[in-house]
Amino acid sequence: MVDQTFTLGGVRFQNRVFVASGTFGYGDEVLDLSEVGKLGGIVTKSITLKPRTGNRPRRIVETAGGMLNSIGLANIGVERFLERLPGLLELGTKIIVNIAGSTFGEYVEVLSRLEEGEGIAAYELNVSCPNVKEGGLEFGTDPHAVETITKSARERTRRPIIVKLTPNVTRIGETARAAEAGGADAVSAINTLVGMSVNRADRTSRLGTVTGGLSGPAIKPVALAKVRECTMAVKIPVIGIGGITTADDALEFIIVGAAAVQVGTASFAEPNAAACIAGGIASYCERNGIASVEALVGSLQIPAPPRLQT
Repeated sequence: MVDQTFTLGGVRFQNRVFVASGTFGYGDEVLDLSEVGKLGGIVTKSITLKPRTGNRPRRIVETAGGMLNSIGLANIGVERFLERLPGLLELGTKIIVNIAGSTFGEYVEVLSRLEEGEGIAAYELNVSCPNVKEGGLEFGTDPHAVETITKSARERTRRPIIVKLTPNVTRIGETARAAEAGGADAVSAINTLVGMSVNRADRTSRLGTVTGGLSGPAIKPVALAKVRECTMAVKIPVIGIGGITTADDALEFIIVGAAAVQVGTASFAEPNAAACIAGGIASYCERNGIASVEALVGSLQIPAPPRLQT
């Protein structure tokens, strides 16, 4: 048997494959379509203090190799989520709650309210959403803001804190270090890239908000590079996200240094993708005589430059 376990902040996950926030609902909507019990964990849709209807349509556009979304953090709000939580805890996997807010105070208030709920494994702070007008991206591009939000959350919980980072910065390593300085147990990278799509027939944007977040296989090379930058910048675990559709994709992130991965856009095409990826990682390790996935984390080999003959 291959050891696929992953421990974060004292919480043990059965494997290193999670589903990404916003791509799997709250987890209970896909029970007939996915082997939820085989997941390392479910990262819920972002939860805000009050319910949000999200952005006006059109909110999703297919692109070459991926998709653009401008959902705008539509969600049921923290009170209704807490009512729903007991059912989520019966799904057979860990529940990580993604938290979003328009102000520093809202992040803290949502987290404080969630602390009253039993069974939550960890929190993921969404400081990097590119398609909301307030909060979101501007927090995630400011290292000082990232550290401040993380520190405020750290003071109010003993549960593990993951900070979700935006790639829409010059140096993501600086943001990762800010999260680490604030007390984060891990960072997850990357959130979506800012993008847009245009209808040339009537010369209009295909998204109601003009720009949105690009995800899917098209962003995988960018995500791999950003994850490597994060692993070189911090000592805390990095959770890789971005264009993962197969076990081979996930293994690339792990080899680069990701301690775990999240599967997002792939779940729209195949709701059971993440469970299949977890199984594929185990099969790879068995075929290659690898007893633990941990042995692969950060195992990237950098070829030495060729020696010049004189």
